[in-house]
Amino acid sequence: MNLHQFRFVQEAARRNLNLTEAAKALHTSQPGVSKAIIELEEELGVEIFARHGKRLKRITEPGQHVLRSIELIMREVGNLKRIGEQFSAQDSGTLSIATTHTQARYVLPVPVAKLREAYPKVNISLHQGSPDQVARMVIDETAEVGIATESLSDYQELVTLPCYEWQHVLVMPLDHPLVKKERISLEDLASEPIITYHPSFTGRTRIDTAFAHRKLEPRIALEAIDSDVIKTYVRLGLGIGIVAEMAVRDDGQNADLAVRPLGTLFGQNVARVAFKRGAYLRNFVFQFAELLSSRLDRNLIAKAMTGHVNDYEL
Repeated sequence: MNLHQFRFVQEAARRNLNLTEAAKALHTSQPGVSKAIIELEEELGVEIFARHGKRLKRITEPGQHVLRSIELIMREVGNLKRIGEQFSAQDSGTLSIATTHTQARYVLPVPVAKLREAYPKVNISLHQGSPDQVARMVIDETAEVGIATESLSDYQELVTLPCYEWQHVLVMPLDHPLVKKERISLEDLASEPIITYHPSFTGRTRIDTAFAHRKLEPRIALEAIDSDVIKTYVRLGLGIGIVAEMAVRDDGQNADLAVRPLGTLFGQNVARVAFKRGAYLRNFVFQFAELLSSRLDRNLIAKAMTGHVNDYEL
């Protein structure tokens, strides 16, 4: 048995048993993938996949055990590579970060710049996606670090830690009637066309839950994943906007908009950082996490990676 066989089995499972897609992902031929899997099954003496003709139909019970072992082996192979990189070139390499648009646009620029200042030979690779995509990129080792508000803590394969809390804010033209209101209610918001995030992004579930709890039906005029897009359509008069507070920090770009906090209506959100469970983290990964949040330090992260830190300790 060899690592190529392990990779082929692992990729076949990831690609919903589609060997053609697995072969494309591995830059090889479909017959080559099929042959390698069969050879591994013959060597182990068990069927990893049940078949219908030449097509894989499902993962067998012994196949589930084989896949779990392969996952451990491939994770440790990745760790060996990172250990080699760490000690052969301690201050260089690539840090791959998976995150959402809001985090990439408004939160990461400062810590990324500071990391580059401390480690000028480290390259940064940013991958953007939905929170579920962020989680999957960390699990699949496309990224070493994941940052998002939703979903990350739902995956057992990940170790996640809270970075910081944030709230939603209301953005509207300076002459909007709600600007004059001292206290804005959910009923006030529900009476206006609302421009906000797509349901899977940036704390949108809290917004929907708050309206549903009060049995209100918000008038969602437009959904987007990009805070700047939301603000653009607010400026065009399509409605009032609900965005993350990070998107309206005083940088001189939002002087034409009125901003009101909505934490009392929608509560606080927690942005989290995620690492693949059992992964070996290089020095600059710890450094980057410390730059993300004053709550995090190397010892806490290392402790969490062994399963001995809870959120309340932060």
